[in-house]
Amino acid sequence: MFVVRTLPRAAANTLLVGAASPFTPQARNMATLKEISMRLKSVSNIAKITKSMKMIASTKVTKAQRAMEAARVYGNSATALYTHAETTSAADSKDLVIVVSSDRGLCGGIHSSLAKGTRKFLHEHPNSSLAIIGQKARAQLQRDQRAKIAITFDGVSKNLPTWNEAALVADEIFKSGVQFDTAQVVYNQFKSVIAFDTVTVPAHSLKSLSESPKLAAYEVEEPVLKNFEEFTLANTLYWGIAEGNASEQAAKRTAMENATKNADEMIGKLTLTYNRSRQASITNDLIDIITGAMAI
Repeated sequence: MFVVRTLPRAAANTLLVGAASPFTPQARNMATLKEISMRLKSVSNIAKITKSMKMIASTKVTKAQRAMEAARVYGNSATALYTHAETTSAADSKDLVIVVSSDRGLCGGIHSSLAKGTRKFLHEHPNSSLAIIGQKARAQLQRDQRAKIAITFDGVSKNLPTWNEAALVADEIFKSGVQFDTAQVVYNQFKSVIAFDTVTVPAHSLKSLSESPKLAAYEVEEPVLKNFEEFTLANTLYWGIAEGNASEQAAKRTAMENATKNADEMIGKLTLTYNRSRQASITNDLIDIITGAMAI
């Protein structure tokens, strides 16, 4: 009687232990599968978004390049007078650094390059003041150069850059009363769809133009020089904005292409992990069924 009573209890205990141990890993596997499935769906949605943004940026790069090429011709022509007249800035001249960025992100380190180049110039010319176009460069420069910021602009060239916008920016700079001998326009020069350089182009004031050694050969009157000063600043700004816009769209295309590639790689790894986990879960279920059948 003792043996007969002991065997069912032992069998019951064995069944309870055997039933408890498979259920815990199975629940854990199911939770893992659900988490992997949710993450796989999330990454797939992100990949769709980045792929769409890459296609949009690719379309905008072509338009931006056409606008940049036109602006580059006029910009080089306007600043050629400085070379022929040998216009230079004095050693103690007060410069106005105009940083040309944008309000949009998701384009790699293009804005960080502008901030880095501006900080380098301000370190070499501590008497300079700042005029910033775009929220991205302003957010980076106001951390340590807040005292030097004289004027800022937002919402410039939301679509393709236009000369009218650049002229309005230049007009606001003159109206603000900022005193400067030379305006140094800092922007990202477009090299190719995968490369750009941060450059600085000067736009001299009326005073610097009047003191040019070879200006007398042109026989230009002072009112004409004043108009030329305003036109050159606007033209240089338009040149910088167009170059920066082309560089931004190219950098955004590259960034979205890399993001899509990384998302595709992650999708492949998650799919492999999901399949392996699902296969392991099915194998454990089959082992439980076979073990139970054999025990019966």
